Amino acid sequence: MPIARPSPLLPLAVAACLLALAGSAQAQWIWRDRNGQITASDLPPPREVADKDIVQRPSNARRPLPPPAAASAASAPAAPRVDPVLEQRRRAAEQEQQAKLKAEQERVAQARAENCRRAKAQLAGLQSGQRIARLNEKGEREILDDKGRAEESRRAEGIIASDCE
Repeated sequence: MPIARPSPLLPLAVAACLLALAGSAQAQWIWRDRNGQITASDLPPPREVADKDIVQRPSNARRPLPPPAAASAASAPAAPRVDPVLEQRRRAAEQEQQAKLKAEQERVAQARAENCRRAKAQLAGLQSGQRIARLNEKGEREILDDKGRAEESRRAEGIIASDCE
């Protein structure tokens, strides 16, 4: 039995089939964007593109209509669901942080009030004219002279200015 030879038209038929299949996979929508650039895609153009800017459409195809307003609100993604336990822990952590901050502010306010009270008492003593002694670096008692009294008065007044409101 003789071996059958393939027809010389067989390669052409295969090429024609491949071209037909490739044609359906090619971009079918062509449009001009707002910058004037030509874009081709197998998907329809974005809704911002006007119909007059669509250069080519696939046969028997129209752009999908936008959904009605009620449907778009219903199809909008819902707010992410929050775990109530995690939300409660987050709130508790925030409240604890606020309580710590408030306690620190109260502590600082009390320290400033105490510094103010002491500085006012020191200044009153310095201005009274009575003799004031302090210990020097060697641990010896030393009576403040007029220069030392003026320096201590300036220091007390600075503390009063910063801590007494």
